[in-house]
Amino acid sequence: MSSWIDGRPADALSVKDRGLAYGDGLFETIAVRSGWPSLFERHLQRLELGCQRLGMAFDREQVVDESSRFAGQLGEGVMKLILTRGDGQRGYAPPADAQPCRILQGSPTPTYPPAHAEDGVRLFACRTRLAQQPLLAGLKHLNRLEQVLARGEWQDGEHAEGLMCDTDDRVIEAVYSNLFLVREGRLLTADLSRCGVAGVMRAELLDQADKLGVVTDIRDLALSELASADEVFVCNSVYGIWPVIGHERLSWPVGPLTRKLQGIARALLDI
Repeated sequence: MSSWIDGRPADALSVKDRGLAYGDGLFETIAVRSGWPSLFERHLQRLELGCQRLGMAFDREQVVDESSRFAGQLGEGVMKLILTRGDGQRGYAPPADAQPCRILQGSPTPTYPPAHAEDGVRLFACRTRLAQQPLLAGLKHLNRLEQVLARGEWQDGEHAEGLMCDTDDRVIEAVYSNLFLVREGRLLTADLSRCGVAGVMRAELLDQADKLGVVTDIRDLALSELASADEVFVCNSVYGIWPVIGHERLSWPVGPLTRKLQGIARALLDI
């Protein structure tokens, strides 16, 4: 598929780019439907927050213009928007005159088995732990080695996702998704102030739950709490919601709140 760098078709990046050297940058993975980026405003908000946190320049108008035109050409698929700090010399210190590099990559919409959404998935118990770093918590920064290691832990067809905890064994998220529990009609998800990615679908579902009158609770989650959950599901901004039906010896039904929110997510993503 096509790729653009700084607004022009290209497929080569400078070897001096700090995104390559240090993971010094951010990215968004955005579903494109009928030539338009889904949940675009939420992606932009997270990207802008990330740039503020990393001290990187963010030209919102430029990013919107390029992304919109690129999505229009892509039509249907997934657009990956990457911002790096740009070129730099050796050394960690960010260049005072850094010029951010804007990368857009297009790919086909992934084809997941329909059973993932209809019948539910099982979660692999990942051994890889997420390091705690509040300055980077919530951001979708370019250093995703923890997820690379975690995803390499299973190759079987039994597990569609993996459960990740932090170094204190708190439940945080799945490898490429956010995790929700339902208990006694309440919607629970992990506090991501120490680590983890604050997904845009996670944010949207929290808002939608509030509109439905569902009580939401964002807090630390212990592994032991999985056993008392009535429903469990994972979500992201590409596939929407997958019910979770099993993790190690635990199992859950595909529950009514999961199905209700899944319908909302499908409508948002036009899937």
